[in-house]
Amino acid sequence: MSPSSPSSPSLTPDGTASPGTPSPGPPSPSPAQTRTPAAPPPFAAKVSRVSRDRLPYSWRKGCPVPVKDLRLITMTYWGFDDRAHVGELVVHEDVADDIVSVFKRLYGWRWPIYRMVLVDVYKGDDFDSIDADNTSAFNCRPATDSTSWSRHAYGKAIDINPRENPYVYANGSYAHKNARKFVKRPLDAPGVINPGDKVVKAFERLGWEWGGYWSGVKDYQHFSKGGG
Repeated sequence: MSPSSPSSPSLTPDGTASPGTPSPGPPSPSPAQTRTPAAPPPFAAKVSRVSRDRLPYSWRKGCPVPVKDLRLITMTYWGFDDRAHVGELVVHEDVADDIVSVFKRLYGWRWPIYRMVLVDVYKGDDFDSIDADNTSAFNCRPATDSTSWSRHAYGKAIDINPRENPYVYANGSYAHKNARKFVKRPLDAPGVINPGDKVVKAFERLGWEWGGYWSGVKDYQHFSKGGG
């Protein structure tokens, strides 16, 4: 998908989809006035160049990918509140089409995403972004417990619903207390990724790997292309 070629020109990010929080609305109409609920909007995505000022914390001098090779994806996602929302991801230009393709499928399945904002909202702090259950991609940082660059630093990895899909150490421990009930697999719950499920298959068909298949450590939130 070429930069600045939107599927919809009216996408405006709203950032979050808080489960169980109904939006206020007008009083219920009388039976004679009852209308058929409006259908959810169709999936829409826009891929555009990202400016340096949108990445004040996630990019810095010395990162393994220049800003010019990154792309901002603004797209529709389905929330835990059963409503359509618009979020943002930054990825490498080489994988932008892959991400749009997978998230179009997720939206069609009404597979929920809790939140989708740039990690810069959390000052580039991966722990805080995960604790907020934020789905994110590019972040110029090393891999967990490593001095080598993460695939996130190349814009070729994404973490999806990190509360529902936690990073679990080989001994069964985990860093985020709010993920306690999500550490076991298989698990039937909204926004959870399981071995061999349709989310895993949607990424696999495009050449992406899932961290849930790693030996020892399990990174259930993590998908990457071209490495771990």
